[in-house]
Amino acid sequence: MEHAATLAEPGTATPSGARVPFFTQAATFAALWPEIEANVAAVVERGKYSHGHAVGEFEAALGRVVDAAHVVGVNSGTDALVLLLRAAGLEAGDEVVVPAFSFVASASSVVLAGGRPVFADIDPVTYALDPAAAAAAVTARTRMLMPVHLFCQLADLGAVTRLAERHALTVVEDSAEAIGMRWDGTHAGLHGAGGVLSFFPTKTLGALGDAGAVITNDDRIAETAAALRHHGRFGHTLDHFPGIGNETVLPGLNSKMDDVQAAVLLAKLGRLDADIARRAALAGAYTERLRGCPGVRRLPTVVEREAETNPVFYVYAVEVEHRDSLVAYLAAHHVGTETYYPVPLHRQPCFADLGHRPGEFPHAEAACARTVALPLYPDLTEAQVDRVCELIRAFYGGSRS
Repeated sequence: MEHAATLAEPGTATPSGARVPFFTQAATFAALWPEIEANVAAVVERGKYSHGHAVGEFEAALGRVVDAAHVVGVNSGTDALVLLLRAAGLEAGDEVVVPAFSFVASASSVVLAGGRPVFADIDPVTYALDPAAAAAAVTARTRMLMPVHLFCQLADLGAVTRLAERHALTVVEDSAEAIGMRWDGTHAGLHGAGGVLSFFPTKTLGALGDAGAVITNDDRIAETAAALRHHGRFGHTLDHFPGIGNETVLPGLNSKMDDVQAAVLLAKLGRLDADIARRAALAGAYTERLRGCPGVRRLPTVVEREAETNPVFYVYAVEVEHRDSLVAYLAAHHVGTETYYPVPLHRQPCFADLGHRPGEFPHAEAACARTVALPLYPDLTEAQVDRVCELIRAFYGGSRS
């Protein structure tokens, strides 16, 4: 098997018509299966399949990787956002500034936590919350700012943090996609009250199903989030810690992480750095092959910040002309893609009561109309990258330069 951080040897052809899925981790799991099997067998032997020893072991291991004082394992990245918002003090009617271009959970979590999302436009290059637009969205009712780190790089945390300080706001990071990303050495999610990680299967660190975590350096937030994931039962801890009580203080959720998912994630955590390097190599191959291609309006651009940052390619998203037609063309040639995100948040039916109109957030709407994600995952081969790029160039009528 080739080293995870390198591309397949040039010359390995992908036959015309061969399928290139948008995502698969079949080869990854084949390589890791002995370790996963051993971890799962240990879970079965202990007989506790949720909120147990494997979850605690994974929380501790992940905390060391991201340098977080606390990791609270839950059953999805969405629940992690809801619990983090509540633990950070969001109250009924409080406003949270959220970018208009993101997965719906960034905003729906605010509603589920009792708050009101207030949308702001994005930076057209990074797709992250534009600090100037966020500043314009702040009102007397604003309590929090939620930067979302999308695709391959961090939002402008320096500007967001300064804005929060000027208005005495709390920063809560939707860092669901951002494992491995750092700002001056501090991991994404640890620049304010806390952040979240998603372990949805396609993520850079993906499970076999849904799972997520709250990460924070705040003791109180960690304690509250840990209670909220288990029906608000303070003192009801993981089974590898001594229990100290069973008192329900806050209405919480049943959002405990499954030990089977923790067992899988423990096995995959050891190859995280290699997987990140592999994704970077694949992203570089795409960029080299698509540079100058007619119809491709923008390739991923990593923006220099005031701090030292590092890209981590969870998604390779490009902006293209005739996006939907290209997607259909690639699908007809057995290449999978994903559209992030076809409808901006302010135009989602579930937020119709906020009263937004088309055109209010032009950068978000442009990204929704032009952005498409290409296959990017450690199991992808260079020959498959070649095939995808050849098809894109054929669609736009441009030969490789």
